Amino acid sequence: MRHTTGIGPGIWTGPTTIKVLLPALSARPDIVNRFFNEARAVTTISDPGIVQVFDFGYHTDGSAFIVMEFLEGEPLDRRLARLGKLPVAEALRLCRQLAGSLAAAHAQHIVHRDLKPENIYLVHDAEVASGERSKILDFGIAKLADDHPGKVKTHTGALMGTPIYMSPEQCRGLAELDHRSDIYALGCVLFHLITGRPPFEGEGMGDIIAAHIREPAVAPSRIAPELAPTVDALVLRCLAKAPADRFQSMTELSGAIAQILPYLTAPDAPTRYMYAYQGSPTPPPPGFPSRRH
Repeated sequence: MRHTTGIGPGIWTGPTTIKVLLPALSARPDIVNRFFNEARAVTTISDPGIVQVFDFGYHTDGSAFIVMEFLEGEPLDRRLARLGKLPVAEALRLCRQLAGSLAAAHAQHIVHRDLKPENIYLVHDAEVASGERSKILDFGIAKLADDHPGKVKTHTGALMGTPIYMSPEQCRGLAELDHRSDIYALGCVLFHLITGRPPFEGEGMGDIIAAHIREPAVAPSRIAPELAPTVDALVLRCLAKAPADRFQSMTELSGAIAQILPYLTAPDAPTRYMYAYQGSPTPPPPGFPSRRH
């Protein structure tokens, strides 16, 4: 094997996974650049929730490859298909983990741009309170912003990502995206986890893209009535059309989830949860409205 400049041969004694591009695709510089971009992006992030990459380059037959850690567990999309939806506390814990890992990526000026259940893997980890850790995969269309920290640049009109979980600004093919696009995508994932369906559906991708741009998302409790208003408020804030109306960082989102979780896991959760939202006797978590429904 011959290596690109960058990582070079790494020292790793555990099992690995090798992703290989077909020779025909390996002959296309645009595709290879996207493929290697995953390796370049991931190696700048130090976080246990981001899949590790050890090497990348070309095989002797000209095929491009990436060597990454082997994950033993279950993809989130498979679990979702098996269970239909997740208990709200489990979904929130998972999204808090994801928010923490994405905060580490954003700190390196990397925006994932294709967050979806297929790109999230669940593995056993005894060091985590829940016994399970999320791993974010496929940074292939992530953008590193060397010249413009906090912003990612792409070609105007280029649509890259998965429309079901794509932010309005990404659906519009805007030339610049920032980390708040990932916040919207994580809101879409959370909506799907707790309701069993994504926030927008349609007969074709065009319908879904138009909905992301123009239609407000319904409150998750309209689909899953057992959900409390505080969860509605959190998800809908993630799904605000204007980036300025969303949580402004993954750290802020993670903190809001941390404020909610105790009300879900306490023995008197339903009563405390209602009081936490209505403002009596416990004030609502920061960032949430206190009006009564």
